Formats: sequence, C-alpha cells, structure tokens
Amino acid sequence: MKVISFLVLVYVTVPFTIYLCPWILDYAIFAHLLRLPYLVDLNHPEYVLNHTCNFYLDPEEGVRVGVWHTLPASQWDEAAGRGPDWYRKALGDGSPVIIYLHGNVGTRAKNHRVQLAKILSSAGFHVLSLDYRGFGDSTGEPSERGMTTDAFHLYTWVKQHSGGSLVCLWGHSLGSGVASNTAVKVQEQGSIVDALILEAPFTNIGEVVVDFPLAKLYTFLPGFELFLWNTLEKNKLIFANEDNLKVLTCPLLILHAEDDDMVPYSMGQKLYQISLRTHRERSKEVPLKMISYPATRGFSHNDIYLDPDLATSVGDFLQKLRG
Repeated sequence: MKVISFLVLVYVTVPFTIYLCPWILDYAIFAHLLRLPYLVDLNHPEYVLNHTCNFYLDPEEGVRVGVWHTLPASQWDEAAGRGPDWYRKALGDGSPVIIYLHGNVGTRAKNHRVQLAKILSSAGFHVLSLDYRGFGDSTGEPSERGMTTDAFHLYTWVKQHSGGSLVCLWGHSLGSGVASNTAVKVQEQGSIVDALILEAPFTNIGEVVVDFPLAKLYTFLPGFELFLWNTLEKNKLIFANEDNLKVLTCPLLILHAEDDDMVPYSMGQKLYQISLRTHRERSKEVPLKMISYPATRGFSHNDIYLDPDLATSVGDFLQKLRG
C-alpha cells in the first residue's frame, strides 16, 4: 500500500508542480542541463571531430554561444595547425555551408550530431554546429526567442564571411523549430534563405508535448491538455513550424523516419503538404522534397545519418539551387 500511495502522490504532484513552477516545463523540453557527453572538452573538438575549429559568437550582450566549424574535404589537407581566422576565411571557398541546429538534450558533441557532421564534411560541405544559449558551454538561459536570435546571428555572420556560397539551415527535431523561425526572420527582413532542411520536424511544440507518453497519462483529466497549451503559451514556447511554412517560400527538404518514436512521422507529412500549398498559392517554383525512411531501416528519431545515400540526397537537392 505504501508503494501505491507513493505512486499516486507522484502522479498527482506533477501537474501541480508545473502549475506552480511553469519554468519546469521549459527545462523538461530543452533538457539543456543534460550536457551529454560529459567528458568532451568542447574547446577541443579535434578529440571527437577532425578538421574542426571551435569559436564563440556574442548574439546579445551577456550571451556567448559556442560553435564548431567543420571543413569540407577539399580543405582538410590545408587545415593542420590553422586557427579561427583561417577557418573563417575558408568559408568563402565556394563550398556550400550548412548551419546545423540540433535538438534538445546534450551538446554539439553528441554522437549522432558528430557523425552527421563527418558525413557532410566528407561530402564537401562546411558544417557549423551551434550550441544555443544555455546548451553546452554557451552562456545564458534557453528560450524560443533567444535560441532563434542565436541562430539568426550565426546565419548573418556566415553570410558576411562566405562570399556567394550557398548557406543552408538544417534543423533537427527541436532545432527544426529554431530553423524555420530563423528562416521567417530572414524573410521578414527582405531576404530568403538559400535552403531549409528539416529533419524529424514537428508541427508545433505543443502537439509534441501532448503526444509525449508521460503527458498521455494525464489526458483523461478534464482540462489537462488545455492546461499544457496555456502553460506553453505563457512560457512563450510555440516553435510553430506549421505556421512558419505557411509563409516561407524558400527551397525545402524534409527528412523523416516512419518509425520516429519522438515526433510522429505524420507531422512531417503534414508540414510537406502545407509547404506544397504555400508554394502553389504563391506561384513559387523552387525545390520541395520529402524523403521518408521505412520503419524497417530502424532510423527512428536520431539515426537518419545512417542512410548511406544521405549525402547524395542532400547534394542533389542543393545542386538544383545552383541552376
């Protein structure tokens, strides 16, 4: 009976705790305090990722964010012993640049993020991997506004130093919301991002939270789902990919595994259909594509990088943008 009473107490305590301390929901969504992997020195990326330089940017006063710049294969031989200034100049070599915006939990050194950077680097891309404020060794506290500001600042910085090179925003999971927010911000300022790649994207963060297994334990309670939505709105956490794609006119590639156990595959399908309608209504003829991965391949939420054809698929998509 004591065990049952304890479980009931815990069950009842969760919604009351969120009600009294709504910031807890932010921490649960970002999971930025889980700085996995713990033993990696982010100032020395060479321990896990070759041909990579660490540097920092200051998107706002009092905020400093860490970035890894991984070179394309064409620059590997010249990179030995080079520092941030040389890496910055190398951005203008004409190779496409991918700004990688990761999901929640962990840092830019997490294994699936490192493996993706290796693949893209080998395929001839610059890869800039950002740890938003509050993540990794970046200062500050995460928020939707702050993370979008960080990504926009990095995008602007890359555009300033990459000459005429193509610059692509790649957002995975939570990062898909940051990426589409950033693309909207660029468009609002009169430009269009060269390309947007969304990996395992959701429609909006609320639908992911409500679909989470722990949240489903409470859905039978009257008003609980509305309570979650209201808390997210109060915390200014929306990450509305579906709304963003209703206005974005940039080239778009969506990557989603059918067996994704975190973000339902149906959300990726819905986003693709929204983007098709947007471009049709605005008579925009730019590359739009969704690549689906069958459940039999077992890629789930984080392992699309295991697709041996990924680099070719991305390369073919971006090649269309070069005319």
